[in-house]
Amino acid sequence: MSELHKFLFEGLPVRGMLVRLTDAWRDILQRRAANSATGPYPAPVRALLGEMAAAAVLMESNIKFNGALVLQVFGDGPVKLAVVEVQPDLSLRATATVRGPVAEDATLGQMLNVEGGGRCAITLDPKDKSVGQQPYQGVVPLEDARYRSFASMSDVLQHYMLQSEQLDTVLVLAANDELAAGLLIQRMPAAGEGNLAQRRGSAEHEDQIGAHEDYNRIAHLAASLTREELLSLDADTILHRLFWEENLLRFEPLQGARGPRFACSCSRARVSAMLRSLGEPEAESILAERGEVEVGCEFCGQQYRFDAVDVAQIFAAPPDAPDAPFAPPGPQGLQ
Repeated sequence: MSELHKFLFEGLPVRGMLVRLTDAWRDILQRRAANSATGPYPAPVRALLGEMAAAAVLMESNIKFNGALVLQVFGDGPVKLAVVEVQPDLSLRATATVRGPVAEDATLGQMLNVEGGGRCAITLDPKDKSVGQQPYQGVVPLEDARYRSFASMSDVLQHYMLQSEQLDTVLVLAANDELAAGLLIQRMPAAGEGNLAQRRGSAEHEDQIGAHEDYNRIAHLAASLTREELLSLDADTILHRLFWEENLLRFEPLQGARGPRFACSCSRARVSAMLRSLGEPEAESILAERGEVEVGCEFCGQQYRFDAVDVAQIFAAPPDAPDAPFAPPGPQGLQ
């Protein structure tokens, strides 16, 4: 079961979180692999998307914000886009768009930043927007000040937190086909509560970046965690090995209905409503050409198939009938 662990270092302005996405991550990969039109993601893309999923859960959990956090990377390589969306209840979904061959040993730069056009964007989209309110978004390049591509998503996001939010952060990420995991250690702002939704860029805050002795000690310990350890050890073992000399205040892990889990807004009813909106002649034309209508969710990869009987039922049922299965609005997650 996927789980999220939150903890504090008692008496110190340092907080941490550890996430392990198991069933949630496997659900994402299995849906994509079962899509006959796309097939599974290449191995480097799976690793990238898994690290992004773990990071997005950590960041969403680290802010006080009633809305979705969307982490995306896009660029000029064979991977045009990778997106993870996490809701306030920690439900998540993820997708990637691959437009060219990806080598088995492809790096982040080779996938997304071939000509220096790669970017990472973090968007906070409020659930209840006020009139005229726009989502908050921060964007950083996928390369450093010397135009060298970052080697990993950890490097990209640590750079983002330092440059955009003025927060000392250590982030360790890893993913394989069974698990996507991440460890986040962060120095809490000296004044007020700073996070992605409430930016604080005062000179006093900036002067303390990298200068807190206790944080630097803990950050050094966290950075020693290897990818293999993160993927093979349970949460208790990891935290004990890293911080056995520190006084940790741990909170109850978030699991199950309260923890990270896969969820996508697509459904057969929503797809049916979309087909109705296309019109019966268009649906009949597809049936005549292919024998069935097949629609795939661009976000999760789920495929929905409708034969001639299914299509006839869609257009026979009144759209406003109380028992009609096609009443929900069209799918927002389909393209």
